[in-house]
Amino acid sequence: MRQQGNIFLVGPMGAGKSTIGRQLAKELGLRFVDSDQEIEKQTGASIPLIFELEGEEGFRRREKAMIERLTEEAGIVLATGGGAILDPDSRAALVSRGQVIYLRCSVDQQLERTRRDQNRPLLQTEDPRTRLEELMSVRDPLYNMVADLVVDTDRRNVRNVVKAIQGKLQELT
Repeated sequence: MRQQGNIFLVGPMGAGKSTIGRQLAKELGLRFVDSDQEIEKQTGASIPLIFELEGEEGFRRREKAMIERLTEEAGIVLATGGGAILDPDSRAALVSRGQVIYLRCSVDQQLERTRRDQNRPLLQTEDPRTRLEELMSVRDPLYNMVADLVVDTDRRNVRNVVKAIQGKLQELT
C-alpha cells in the first residue's frame, strides 16, 4: 500500500535528486531525506570509505536496508542513490510505498555535474564517460520500470524542474 504523500526520486548520479528533492520537499511541505546521507549518518563513514572497506556489494546491502526503512516512513521526499533500483526488493518498496519520479539526464550532463566530485566511488576510473554509459545501459530500463513520472533535468534549473514535477503530480491526482 502506498504511503500517503511519499515521493521517491530515482535516477543517475548528477541528475539532481538531492538538490531538486530538497526544493520539492520545501514546496510540498514534506520532509526531505537523502538515503546516502542517512547511510553515512548511520555508519559514521563516507560512501567512498564504505566502498573501500566493504566493496560495492557491502554498500548495496546497507542501501537496501536503508531504502526498506525509509520507504516505510510517511510524508517524505526521498532522494535515492543512483544504484538503489538495482535491488528487486528496493524497487518493490519504492513502487508500492509512494510516487516514483525518474529524474533523467544525459551522460554529458552527468559528466558536467560530477567532474569535480570525489565522493563518487564508481567514477574513480580512467574513463568516467564509459563508466557512466555502462551504468546507464543497465539502470535506465530499471528507472523507467519503477517510474510513475519521468522528468528531464538536462540544462534545466531547479525551479523549472520542481514546477514540472508539481504540474505532473497534479495531473496524476
